[in-house]
Amino acid sequence: MIALLKRSDDFERVLRTRSRVSSAHFALHHLGASAAELSTDGRSSTSALVDDSPGRAENPVWLGTIVPKRHARRSVTRNLLKRQIRAVVGERARTLAAGIWVVRLRAPFDKAVYPSAASEPLRLAARTELQQLLIRAVAA
Repeated sequence: MIALLKRSDDFERVLRTRSRVSSAHFALHHLGASAAELSTDGRSSTSALVDDSPGRAENPVWLGTIVPKRHARRSVTRNLLKRQIRAVVGERARTLAAGIWVVRLRAPFDKAVYPSAASEPLRLAARTELQQLLIRAVAA
């Protein structure tokens, strides 16, 4: 089961660690389950039901996505990349170690190669690169 990170404190803690693996456009950060207590754990009650909380799952995986505006100017492109990140991580969630995972876009896709903000070639290129990134992360 995957839950999405929402709080900036959680993002900051994960981003203080070195990236686990990186590719031409993405970097993947991981904070293991032993250190991955969320900033909301134990401090306040959340609106989510306890049974729906990923903390109760056997292998809790929390996911954060960072797609900065400086690397993807159009919101269409940012949303496409976030959807691809969530889809690929969702497909491979069972193979990932428990903890907090953050995927960060670290370089823009070339506008000369991908002129359309939400083109099929851009979607496929991002998806392929993300799949390879996660395969390398699991092997590492």
